[in-house]
Amino acid sequence: MFLVKNGMVVDPEKLDMQPFDVVLDGGRIAGIGFYEDNGSYETVVDATGCVVAPGLVDVHVHFRDPGLTYKEDIRTGAAAAAAGGYTTVVCMANTKPPVDNAETLRYVLEEGKKTGIHVLSAATVSVGMKGQELTDMRALAAAGAAGFTDDGVPLMNEALVREAMELAAELDVPLSFHEEDPAFIKNNGINHGAVSEKLGICGSPAVAEDSLAARDCMIALDVSRRAQTRGNAGGSAGCPLPADCVPAPGGAIANIQHISSRAAVEQVRLAKRLGARVCAEVTPHHFTLTEEAVLKYKAMAKMNPPLRTEEDRQALIAGLRDGTIDIIATDHAPHSAEEKARALTEAPSGIIGLETALALGITELVRPGYLTLPELIAKMSLNPARLYRLDCGRMQTGAAADLVVFQPDETWTVEKFRSRSANSPFTGRELCGKVKYTICGGRIVYRDRGGREERL
Repeated sequence: MFLVKNGMVVDPEKLDMQPFDVVLDGGRIAGIGFYEDNGSYETVVDATGCVVAPGLVDVHVHFRDPGLTYKEDIRTGAAAAAAGGYTTVVCMANTKPPVDNAETLRYVLEEGKKTGIHVLSAATVSVGMKGQELTDMRALAAAGAAGFTDDGVPLMNEALVREAMELAAELDVPLSFHEEDPAFIKNNGINHGAVSEKLGICGSPAVAEDSLAARDCMIALDVSRRAQTRGNAGGSAGCPLPADCVPAPGGAIANIQHISSRAAVEQVRLAKRLGARVCAEVTPHHFTLTEEAVLKYKAMAKMNPPLRTEEDRQALIAGLRDGTIDIIATDHAPHSAEEKARALTEAPSGIIGLETALALGITELVRPGYLTLPELIAKMSLNPARLYRLDCGRMQTGAAADLVVFQPDETWTVEKFRSRSANSPFTGRELCGKVKYTICGGRIVYRDRGGREERL
């Protein structure tokens, strides 16, 4: 038996926060209420002054394993996740070799079992991530694929996208889409605009994202309507059509990844209103930074899709507030210091994010009043769990004993990382919100002791 005492407990389903104790037993929450520390508990965590919430769920991480483990591997990635309050992560499939077969998928899942958290993996939509032929999605789903994505490479074959969505609806699994049409991009990772003009490069215009997001939202709408007509909405989805409803993440077959532009947010908003089984995720760096960061941080602020304008950033925040954007996901993308030190147009895109995501959400969204703390937690635990049909992200008796305990008012300076890589523009920045304990399966997998972190 395990007691977490004196905390403010967040229920992301009720969007509520109350002072309670939490009892864990056998990998499950055994009770939420008020309990005496009578000496019968094997472990007691004093959460005075802290928030107790469901363990965070990140549906978009790159652990670079197999093939690129000099950047990150499953063990170091899981350690970074635990330090950030994450108890479940979904690895992207663009490894070397890619996760387009059961053997590679089994490797990732087996290595994940050796860590202290739940490491899941998506498989690719297309064979070899070439966008020409579907993988055996049925066999991969049966082998444990959490969902499907060619993240890192946009799918340009509309017929293949439609076929994949129809099969995803049948299997009741999500597809996640990287929306950047290469036909519009001359220099990836930097927004086409005022900053790219200062740098003398063309960059990546928002239309590259907007055009594919619109396409996939409309394909998802048509597939949703046809599935509804057949009486096969799949799983928890299925609002009657035509409808004035907003499908929940748990019914989504299409997830628009790392959304970054104002127009793309509008595309998702419209598609939801029309009844499409679609949802969207946003990264902390996209709701925090703008294209101006490239001038200061150089390649540390280079990512796909790029940081865009302040108008786009405000549209992302508005989308989080009104529910258009369901999920906050990190797109944790480790690279070596040598790679990021290259010239801006040659350096790889992406930054790490697992260890700063919660604090950025508190600092940039909760403290300014854009979201309440329960709303933030819903977008970082409950909604991503629902997207991937996972048994986590909830705070109620019988739910998984996966928790994060954090001090929402504690300030700290980003200085060092558990990740193998350190490619972050937030190094040296003071943030608010410090993870104190991460508990997975009823076991402490990370704790902070007065600034001296201990990994377990």
